[in-house]
Amino acid sequence: MTNDNINFKTGDYVVYPAHGVGQVEGIETISAGGCEVKLYTISFEKDRMRLKVPVTKAGDAGLRKLCTEDRLKDAVKTLKGRARIRRTMWSRRAQEYELKINSGDPVSIAEVLRDLKRSNDDTDQSYSERQIYQSALERLAREVAAIEKITEEKASEQLEGILGRAAKRAAKKKMAEVEAANTNQEAA
Repeated sequence: MTNDNINFKTGDYVVYPAHGVGQVEGIETISAGGCEVKLYTISFEKDRMRLKVPVTKAGDAGLRKLCTEDRLKDAVKTLKGRARIRRTMWSRRAQEYELKINSGDPVSIAEVLRDLKRSNDDTDQSYSERQIYQSALERLAREVAAIEKITEEKASEQLEGILGRAAKRAAKKKMAEVEAANTNQEAA
């Protein structure tokens, strides 16, 4: 995902894949090895972190603008979808989930949330499942909050609401399938 035409200004919200949403504090020029290097200074308020990215390497590093409305709609559609839990070892799935979160792609992060959401009962989740779920929720909520100009808490509530409704629909559908199977067995 190389984009050499990235131009950010002070105050712009940006997404750095490994850290999520940050804000450009400024653009500075430093001298390194006799060369002038322009750097974006990005602050991640929530993590109390500051990152400097060379302007020429911003695209290679995956630095991007906030996602578009369409991409956000795709993420919400993904949240409403049916969970796809593969029957592989947890350590491998956890690794894949972490890669999706660190990709910075809202749809990939939404897939993690959807797949780790359990219908109304978080006691089924292991500690590491809850940690990964929370990490994905925070990452997506920060981007939603920046796009919609709301608090991260409000964005988290919105996302959880979407996930909760999707989980209830899935549970109802499963119940209907079980009842239909039982009815078919009784009729046979």
